[in-house]
Amino acid sequence: MLSLQDREWKNFFIEDELTIKSGKRLTKADMKPGKIPFVGASDSNNGITAFVSNENESTDQNILGVNYNGSVVETFYHPYKATFSDDVKRLGIKKTDSNDKYTLLFLKQCILQQKSKYAYGYKFNAERMKRQKNPSPHHSRWCTRLAIHV
Repeated sequence: MLSLQDREWKNFFIEDELTIKSGKRLTKADMKPGKIPFVGASDSNNGITAFVSNENESTDQNILGVNYNGSVVETFYHPYKATFSDDVKRLGIKKTDSNDKYTLLFLKQCILQQKSKYAYGYKFNAERMKRQKNPSPHHSRWCTRLAIHV
C-alpha cells in the first residue's frame, strides 16, 4: 500500500496537470428521456439531475464533474458515460495513463478542500479553476506530480 506520509507534497495549478472542459446547456424543454445520466450543479445523487438520451460535445466518462455554479465546488467522479450541464466543468488528467479511478478520487478530495473559499457570489469559474493550487505528493522518479497511483 502506498504511504502518503513519506512523500514530499507540492502544490500544483489545476491547469498545469488537468484538462478543463465545459459542459453544454441543455434546457428541460430540449431534454429527451433516456438512460444517460445528465449531470447538473447539484450537491446530491453524484450531481445527476435527470436521465436523458441527448448526447453532445459534453458527453464524457471517467472524469471529474466540478460545479462552478449552483452547489459551487461540489465535485463528483463519473466512471460512466454522462452528459454535463453548462454549470459543470469536466476535469481529466492531462497525462492520460494516470487517468485512473483512484487518482481521480484523490484529486476530488483535494478539490473539495477548496470549497470554503468559493460561494455563489465568488464562483469557481474556469479562470479561477485554472489558477487554483492543489497539493499532490511528488516523487522524483516521475516527471509529473500526479503519479500517485504507484
